[in-house]
Amino acid sequence: MNKKVQLQDLGNKDYKETWDYQEQLFKQIVDSKIQNRNANPQLPTPNFFLFVEHPHVYTLGKSGDMSNLLLSEKQLEAKGATFYKINRGGDITYHGPGQIVGYPILDLENFFTDIHKYLRLLEEAIILTLAEYNIIGARSEGETGVWLGVKTPFARKICAMGVRASRWVTMHGFALNVNADLGYFDNIIPCGIKGKAVTSMHVELGKHVDENEVKEKILRHFQNLFEAVMI
Repeated sequence: MNKKVQLQDLGNKDYKETWDYQEQLFKQIVDSKIQNRNANPQLPTPNFFLFVEHPHVYTLGKSGDMSNLLLSEKQLEAKGATFYKINRGGDITYHGPGQIVGYPILDLENFFTDIHKYLRLLEEAIILTLAEYNIIGARSEGETGVWLGVKTPFARKICAMGVRASRWVTMHGFALNVNADLGYFDNIIPCGIKGKAVTSMHVELGKHVDENEVKEKILRHFQNLFEAVMI
């Protein structure tokens, strides 16, 4: 079992380019696993963790509803945003500047073979990170991601999650609103969930938040929860 995870911070990068790169790394892991079927000894399969910030983009998961995008093609263009239908779970979400996006591309057989546990640990890494800023994050039953004010009239989502897994290899991941412009969420029904708001660390704290500091905290909690070693 290889618990080493190669960390790459891609900076600000186009969504489609990043998606293609994820697919490349995903295929690399899957190919390694296939080769290992007939190999003796077996070679360790790699793991990756990508941080990225995307230009304005809306993405719709494979089970998502197009009606949750409230903009026409021309309106998207006017807002400087792009749109993609993609192969993760979940409905529609937004990515843009001021948001920390994390894509763990892992061979879960290096850690555990449980997708439910994988999602809960990703949520926990975000919940623990938010707690360091005195923001109380929580899970909302039946709604993947991290929320504030659960079971109150002011429930609001601060971190969206959507993943794909095949042969126990993961891709896609989470998007934490740190200093994001929340106005872009007005153009969609986020995650297809009506009547609930979206928030950010900036809104909750009333000040700009150091994104590099947040990344460091996320990584520390990710390493502890997954018993991983970042390289």
